[in-house]
Amino acid sequence: MNIIFLGGTQTVTGSRFLVEHQDTRLLVDCGLFQGYKWLRERNWQPPAFDFHKLDGILLTHAHLDHSGYIPRLYHLGYRGPVYCHPATVDLCSILLPDAGRIQEEDARFYARHKLGKHAHPRPLYDGETAERSLELFEPIDFGQSLRVGGLSASLQHAGHILGAASGIVEADGHRIGFSGDVGRPDDVLMYPPDPLPALDLLLLESTYGDRRHPELDVQEELNRVVNEVVGRGGVLVIPSFAVGRAQTLQHMLVRAMDAGDIPRLPVFLDSPMAIDASGIYSRYPELHRLSEAECRRMSQDVTYTREIEESKALENIQYPHIIIAGSGMASGGRVLHHLKRLLPNHRTTVLFVGYQAGGTRGARMLAGGSSVKIHGEYIPCRARVEMLDGLSAHADYRDLERWLQASSLRAGTVIQLVHGEPDAADCLRLYLQDHTRFKVSVAQYRQIVRL
Repeated sequence: MNIIFLGGTQTVTGSRFLVEHQDTRLLVDCGLFQGYKWLRERNWQPPAFDFHKLDGILLTHAHLDHSGYIPRLYHLGYRGPVYCHPATVDLCSILLPDAGRIQEEDARFYARHKLGKHAHPRPLYDGETAERSLELFEPIDFGQSLRVGGLSASLQHAGHILGAASGIVEADGHRIGFSGDVGRPDDVLMYPPDPLPALDLLLLESTYGDRRHPELDVQEELNRVVNEVVGRGGVLVIPSFAVGRAQTLQHMLVRAMDAGDIPRLPVFLDSPMAIDASGIYSRYPELHRLSEAECRRMSQDVTYTREIEESKALENIQYPHIIIAGSGMASGGRVLHHLKRLLPNHRTTVLFVGYQAGGTRGARMLAGGSSVKIHGEYIPCRARVEMLDGLSAHADYRDLERWLQASSLRAGTVIQLVHGEPDAADCLRLYLQDHTRFKVSVAQYRQIVRL
């Protein structure tokens, strides 16, 4: 078998790993590159593999850095199957069309206001193409064995978000693991990941390879931020990922209001994608910690704003309130319009609640600066910008080590680190070398590993 690293190397985005065995070609994950412009430009380049020869795509989960390139492949002519957990099918049916529509809206906005370098801005793909690409999806349950040409493949529970999985691929007595995004053992919503079986090779994510999650009460920290915003008479804007983080925030805010720890103030979920994703949690009670009553309760005190006019109407509210809107790294979506309006106000607080990839607007805002570039315009930033550590859905380096030690991996198992910034991946390499008996290295773009 050959494993070719076509993305997710030295970056946390663009996960794409090609497995070749005799005449079989299986792509594990098919993600968008995000962040730095030189990475995003890869999305527009011809695929680094012959997609006409693919026998299928095995998808670990629904986040766009793992799934968002599928509509582009469909647009180019790919018509093979996409295998993933049923919850991932449901989430992708929301995320992918929404991503296409956002790209269409952004292209129209840039064209209307003559922003950017292109006379006729166009999306990588549109909402209709994303909708059509969903015809390719074929659900498989955790533990179900799948035959793809000369390969055998399966998925196992990885925590992180609904349907998130680690992929296991086998042929000729060799077994390869693809960790996907690994969840935390103490996540607010999700159960911990299942231990891995014995493997010859593991592709392991390293997003949080250089940090530990703080040992603090995240609920208390969120309450503190909310109460400070209310005290200043301002607005709390939370850029949020639509799947996982938005639902966690709804649950925590409603719980705090019910307990009297924060005032009962208006909370707006201004993301059609996150609104739809929230409804999916009740379909998969076996995959998360929330009861049916908690799923129902988290939406009762949150106002859902689906339509653009409803979103625009939020600017007329004068009293303290909370806006949760995508995207989580402030790289697009409705949150940009709220930031343009509210960043100049010193009473505003912008609270980031997840990982900010290098080159994203969120990373630049957290680094400080007196202005933020949005839609080609530099917006003065007088708002307070904070990061709420502890809500990440990714395992940190200690969590990963414990997960590996609890698995059935043999001493000498080869681990290639992927899906992490260079510093994070190298820190995890050093840590695992010191604390385990595995052979660990950092994967390189277009590297080929042969088994």
